[in-house]
Amino acid sequence: AAVSKTAGWGFKSLLACHFTGLWFWRRRQSEGTEVGRMNAKTETQGSAMDTVKLLLSVVMLVAGIVGFYLFEAQPLWVRLLGLLAVIGVAVFVALATDKGREIKSFFSSAQTEVRKVVWPSRQETLQTTLVIFVAVLITSLFLWGVDSILFVLVRWFTGQGG
Repeated sequence: AAVSKTAGWGFKSLLACHFTGLWFWRRRQSEGTEVGRMNAKTETQGSAMDTVKLLLSVVMLVAGIVGFYLFEAQPLWVRLLGLLAVIGVAVFVALATDKGREIKSFFSSAQTEVRKVVWPSRQETLQTTLVIFVAVLITSLFLWGVDSILFVLVRWFTGQGG
């Protein structure tokens, strides 16, 4: 019996435990082949270089912060300009890694999705704000009334009312 619901009609398996999307599963499946070994070697070299780049980025950030405080005699604007320059270079180096490219791609996709949003007009925003304000006002008056009634009842039951 076929394991797949498509019974081999050219579709991928629909099993819930099919882990082809996870990096460690792909690596384990392809390690036995020549291409798999070459890909694993490239991934290892790439990830080692990425680690070096990320460490360099962190070292630059720490050096920038330390330098900001070490050059206390310099004017504040000079120190801030230097710190911002170091942060810019560190971010540039970090974005050159695989993780950096993923983060850049994520923000690019998020920006595209924000452009697709249909934003309310000024009139719709003002009307909605007015409705919310009125609802909050009515709710607060109701709660104030209930609180006042409960306050009078508690004073009357405890005998503290004059």
